[in-house]
Amino acid sequence: MPSPRESGEPGGRSGKQRDAFFDNAKYMAIVLVAVGHAWAPLKGDSRVLQGLYMLVYAFHMPAFIVISGFFSRTFDARPDRLKRLVTGVVVPYVVFETAYSLFKRFADHTPDQEISLLDPWYLTWFLCALFIWRLTTPVWRLVRWPLPLALGIAVLASVSPAIGDDLDLQRVLQFLPFFVLGLGLKPEHFQLVRRRSVRIASLPVAAAALFVSWWAVPRMKASWFYHRDSAQELGAPWWVGPVMTLALFGCSLALTACFLAWVPGRRTWFTALGAGTLYGYLLHGFLTKGADYRGWLDHAWLHRPLGVLLVTLLAATAVTLLCTRPVRRVFRCVTEPGMKWAFRQDTARPAREREQPTGRGAEHGAARAR
Repeated sequence: MPSPRESGEPGGRSGKQRDAFFDNAKYMAIVLVAVGHAWAPLKGDSRVLQGLYMLVYAFHMPAFIVISGFFSRTFDARPDRLKRLVTGVVVPYVVFETAYSLFKRFADHTPDQEISLLDPWYLTWFLCALFIWRLTTPVWRLVRWPLPLALGIAVLASVSPAIGDDLDLQRVLQFLPFFVLGLGLKPEHFQLVRRRSVRIASLPVAAAALFVSWWAVPRMKASWFYHRDSAQELGAPWWVGPVMTLALFGCSLALTACFLAWVPGRRTWFTALGAGTLYGYLLHGFLTKGADYRGWLDHAWLHRPLGVLLVTLLAATAVTLLCTRPVRRVFRCVTEPGMKWAFRQDTARPAREREQPTGRGAEHGAARAR
């Protein structure tokens, strides 16, 4: 997957130094994201499907965010990295936040739908969150206990309904520990979860998680896994917020480890698609919402097991196609634009390159790819 960079968001252009494991993980995670969105209109008729939905939502975004944090480790205020942050995160956020708002206005016949860059709608919250997380990366690299501090912030957010919806700060703060955890990980940590013993141990853990999810369906709101509301907004006493934040963090980490244990480390038929997951993430929402607006998922037979299976396969196929190279070529102008015209030339870059130690060309190439 040829690419000059690995940007850390759920996509990025492919590059010569890419690790097949991470591209495989991102592709598998984006398929789960699309499938989860496709299940949302169907899950009310089946306790089993609701359990599967809660299980998937317990780890698919945490896995994405941990990987995003891992690839953000080298972020600083260098001009070239700030430029990539603007072109790879800010510009897509502005474009797709506007596009989704207009899509809802016309496709759903909602003329009063506002276009507000301060209130992320549907999928775009992740780009907003990634921008904030990555800007704060130097701070997390500086403090002595970053993960406990991030967990403390998430706990406080879970009991603070006054935060409101601006920039989807509840999600930004409640998902923050996963990003900070990724910042502190090293390649060898991912090697640990890929051992055969972990893979075997993951099977009973996943089976137990599936049973607990099925058991929790009538007892727990799936909204807890969205991390977009405080405990009070979910109708629970304030003290439930810290308990659920810490409990879900532990559960999500365990399931993320189980997920990563089964991600292949070799190149597969879908490895190249891992470079296009940003495109699959941002574009599949138009298909999901379009089907919902048109009422295509209201047909009774789609709510039966075979119908659910068909919807699952269609969602997985659609997001796979949206990650392919032709789609990336078409939408790169709004998803990863070059925008050289908008930036001053980085005059310090040649000097930095000359200062690179000799004999470390591969490491320097990997760092630039990130």
